[in-house]
Amino acid sequence: MTNKTKVLLVTQEMNPYVVLSSMGEITRQLPQFLHDQGMELRILMPRFGMINERRHRLHEVVRLSGINIIIDEDDFPLVIKVASLPGSRLQVYFLDNDDFYKRKNIDRDENGNFFHDNAERMVFFCKGVLETVKKFGWQPDIIHCHGWMTSVMPLYVKKAYNSDPIFENAKVIFSVYENAFQEELGENFEDKVITGNIAAEDLEPFKGLSNTDLYRGAVHYSDAVIKADEKVAEEIADLLSAVDKPVLDYMSRENGYLHEYKKLYSEVISNNVENTAL
Repeated sequence: MTNKTKVLLVTQEMNPYVVLSSMGEITRQLPQFLHDQGMELRILMPRFGMINERRHRLHEVVRLSGINIIIDEDDFPLVIKVASLPGSRLQVYFLDNDDFYKRKNIDRDENGNFFHDNAERMVFFCKGVLETVKKFGWQPDIIHCHGWMTSVMPLYVKKAYNSDPIFENAKVIFSVYENAFQEELGENFEDKVITGNIAAEDLEPFKGLSNTDLYRGAVHYSDAVIKADEKVAEEIADLLSAVDKPVLDYMSRENGYLHEYKKLYSEVISNNVENTAL
């Protein structure tokens, strides 16, 4: 690889903005490591209400804002904000929308009730990321997804955006974490997720509306998978032991795991790994 490898990192958690699990620490350490290794990065995450804009110095990027994201025939405006990651030369782009992300929590209210529109919030984020990257005019080699809120990203890249020159050569890596919720997403998941040339049968790998179902679908459409937590759902662990694609097993953060992530990136790009599930 003579040119800089371009990595799009998509996550729902990142230190210091949102840290609720190991994901927040991994997604903070990984981009700095990749940058130090000479890679080119773009980092995108939701602008949840818990993120203090003044403290973290977020400001709107007007040239990137103004897109409307369509979900089941409804339009939702997308606002893009940016901040410099403390202690680094990296920037983080935040996707904002008052309908979905003004709330103070990621997936449930202050009384512990699971948000009824979590499916829409996930779809908005995934579509918003891809549309923002198109506005960048920047072609990622690797799209690395973290968290259930990125679960339909591999599907979109492989089925809805696969003919777009920005994404046609991109390889998707999905990091599987411990399940974040036990509830199921709301009804009409199919209507909310389907877009472009995606058909109903393309959603069959998801099979349901639980966190485990989302991970199953994401694994199916990804080119490679990372087991980022030691404990994942038993069904997903069994799936990872059987899939015919590169799988990086769990490594503790004390055992050089970032170098193994980089090796996986190189394997997926250099060997032109094909997703045999497609």
